Amino acid sequence: MTLSTLDLSGSWPCTLDRADAGLDARWFERPLLEPLAAVLPGSLAAQRIGDDVTPDTAWTGTIFDRSFFASPEWAGYREPGNLKLPFWLQPEKTYVGPAWFQREVAVPADWAGRRVVLTLERPHGQTRVWLDDRDLGAQDSLSTPHVYELGAGVAPGTHRLTLRIDNRLHVAVGENAHSVSDHTQGNWNGVVGALTLHVTSPVWIDDLQVYPHVASHSVAIRGTVRSVGGHALPPAVVLRVEETHLSLEAPLAADGTFSGNLVFGPGAALWDEFTPALHRITADIPNFQRTVTFGLRELTTQGTQFLLNGRPAFLRGTLDCCVYPLTGHPPTDVDSWRSLLRTILSHGLNHVRFHSWCPPEAAFIAGDELGVYFQVEASTWPNAAAVLAFNSPAGIGDGASVDTWVFAETERILRAYGNHPCFLLMASGNEPGGPHHREFLAGWTKHFRSRDARRLYTAASGWPELPENQFHVIPEPRGHQWGDNLRCRLNGHAPATTADYRQAIAKRTVPVVAHEIGQWCAYPPVYDALRYTGHLHARNYEIFAASLAEHHLADRSHDFVRASGKLQALCYKEEIEAALRTPGMGGFQLLGLHDFPGQGTAPVGVLDVFGHSKGYISPEAFRRFCSPTVPLARLERRVFTTEDNIAAEIDVAHFGAGPIPVALVSWSLINDAGRPVLGGQLPLRDLPLGGPHPFGRITVPLAHLPAPAHYQLIVRINDTPFENDWDVWVYPPKTLINAPSRITLTRSLADAQAALAEGERVLWLVPPAEVHGDVALGMTPVFWNTWCTQRQAPHTLGLLCDPVHPAFATFPTDAHSNWQWWYLVGRAAPMILDELPPSLRPVVQVIDDWFTNRRLGLVFEARVGRGSLLACSVDLDTDLAGDPVARQFRASLLHYAASDVFAPTHEIAPASLASLLKPRARPASLSYIR
Repeated sequence: MTLSTLDLSGSWPCTLDRADAGLDARWFERPLLEPLAAVLPGSLAAQRIGDDVTPDTAWTGTIFDRSFFASPEWAGYREPGNLKLPFWLQPEKTYVGPAWFQREVAVPADWAGRRVVLTLERPHGQTRVWLDDRDLGAQDSLSTPHVYELGAGVAPGTHRLTLRIDNRLHVAVGENAHSVSDHTQGNWNGVVGALTLHVTSPVWIDDLQVYPHVASHSVAIRGTVRSVGGHALPPAVVLRVEETHLSLEAPLAADGTFSGNLVFGPGAALWDEFTPALHRITADIPNFQRTVTFGLRELTTQGTQFLLNGRPAFLRGTLDCCVYPLTGHPPTDVDSWRSLLRTILSHGLNHVRFHSWCPPEAAFIAGDELGVYFQVEASTWPNAAAVLAFNSPAGIGDGASVDTWVFAETERILRAYGNHPCFLLMASGNEPGGPHHREFLAGWTKHFRSRDARRLYTAASGWPELPENQFHVIPEPRGHQWGDNLRCRLNGHAPATTADYRQAIAKRTVPVVAHEIGQWCAYPPVYDALRYTGHLHARNYEIFAASLAEHHLADRSHDFVRASGKLQALCYKEEIEAALRTPGMGGFQLLGLHDFPGQGTAPVGVLDVFGHSKGYISPEAFRRFCSPTVPLARLERRVFTTEDNIAAEIDVAHFGAGPIPVALVSWSLINDAGRPVLGGQLPLRDLPLGGPHPFGRITVPLAHLPAPAHYQLIVRINDTPFENDWDVWVYPPKTLINAPSRITLTRSLADAQAALAEGERVLWLVPPAEVHGDVALGMTPVFWNTWCTQRQAPHTLGLLCDPVHPAFATFPTDAHSNWQWWYLVGRAAPMILDELPPSLRPVVQVIDDWFTNRRLGLVFEARVGRGSLLACSVDLDTDLAGDPVARQFRASLLHYAASDVFAPTHEIAPASLASLLKPRARPASLSYIR
């Protein structure tokens, strides 16, 4: 049997060309001097080849806050032997520059006179290749294999093959682009995919592209035949569909191109997320054949709605930012991608945007098999940071090298991956900059729309909105914007489930996909630092864990992750449902389902960077509000009294495989024991595709329900797996809020100290305006991170408490923030408890930003002198008549403070209470000094 492929995996001696002298010295003409032992496929970074990381290491990526390099608080982490970076994963070694690899290859005798090809899959940067002394040229794709033609004149026997791989940024793609940046995969050097010599006939099919047309169940086929060594081209190419008897003889034009059409017939299976049916076409010429896999699918638009194969489609997406911490580079095998994509699908998502990079072939194969919708980008993030990195005022569209490169890169991507049905959408990259980027990208979009209509195009993700765009990926339709201090715009003046983005959609004429929604943080899983077993280490987690320990909070890390994660999940539910409630919306893209390790560390995922659950929401729970079909309830508020009725409009967003005839929607109100206390159903109606479709209004009387109590409103579509739920709270209309005689209730520190000195029980309502520290408390958690956003508010990650603590005996709560706390955090200020005894744990703890890790509380209890103190920094005096939550919380605290179970054990000095207040709010003299 003739061997057609030589696998070049294995030892590749390597020399680092730090002085960039190798080209002038013609290193390719001789064996490399004093080479290092390297293996390809592989990266130098993963093999610990390069330079030690120091504070002076030149990184590929913008460091948005450079205080690490000068601030005294970071000095210990700049020391040799203890260098720890807070802003991204830290490699053991780093090298940016040319690296030379060389080995001998034995060309078999039976390859004589045949065409030989070298393939380098997924190198990182510019490659240049020599066979012996013959220069085979250079290539610079960040997305597609580098394929070098050796021709038909390679003599059998041993040859010296030399590679020069240079991972410097030769093109201004942007130092933050995930195709190159240290923020995520790292700027590694090497080749990590297939590395082969391959032999073919000297006449071969160089390109084969299939263009489906769903209405006629047919495909148009176009391709090119090439030859070397003067060999004549054949007269025709035979095209056949493997699973049918369809075939066609397509004559060859003088330039080697051919085309043809094959009609499958109406019974041919179409490709989508529900039935990802694949077909194969083979093209034959003498001594060569080429097969491509494709799907019969067609993506179009109707107004602001995507149509896939003529059916409404809604993109439920996440971002892949090239975060692969164990390897530092994306996988190139199909099994790994199947696993990654199945995790995404398990959370009810159907779409992946590859942020400023393009995945390898294996990802497309897995996406085709599993029915996942890809948005691919031409590996650029050419914004202001990209411009600064090249010391040039130019951006994309200003004549820089990136202009020519992005056209060439897009052509390469379409040629390599264009047949894959999962490849539905394309953008040039992310958030471009430059004075003329709009004009340039309008031309890019227009060109590729006409060049290849198998997918839809937009100029870039984030912006700009151009008339040429076939869809927009823009930030306007989402529940937050950068710089708005996270006022929880989703919820208006009270936690509601009515928000949508119809005003944003009404201004557009093409589909709109919400750009990078979410970005709500949970506390980072710092205990996972030891799981980074590759060359990239979570030194940032080590910093945060040390800070936790310094603040005597090390034992709370798991609790912080779980409680903040529960709040994060609630916020994601609100954002996703708001998108689904919006008529005509095209979809959303989360940033992201996974945590993001760079830009100062952004733990925004419900999964960690490895794709593992962090333990606070299961895929099944996530699918309740994120799936092809989602029941929706429009609630004006979540908090009621027994004098109210719950009123809700019920909608269903339905983007499933087909309509549901005669759908029965029912509802129930469930108590904390899991028992339904009320229920009903809505009139039967057909459920067509699209939505949201109104099903009617429900009214839930509350007059006879136990209160205070927490309930869940559940709406389901009977005889289907689709149901959803919303938390509501019911309080009594009137609550005793006066202090019992055995309690001293005061807002004054001096009065509190005096009463404590007398051995009294004190409920000290600390005025929020007087609390020391100015911690920016929010109902929503930290957005992205405070390092990257220059301490944008809020600075907190929700609450942590023990629901069975007797302080909550008449105030139902979870162990984490839920929407009833919205009424309280808006009238509160966290107390900084760092100067109180380390063993003291607040009754209501506020989870701080992981960069500061202060011990924060809204409620704590302590033994002070002979007295017992319950301190609360929520305003429980103002406007109680209209706020049943604050009223009930005050009553519950008073009830606890007056009860026999109120017996604080932690003792603190009376004088230390002054540390909780701003200096001007502290009394000049204390009535009791211990």
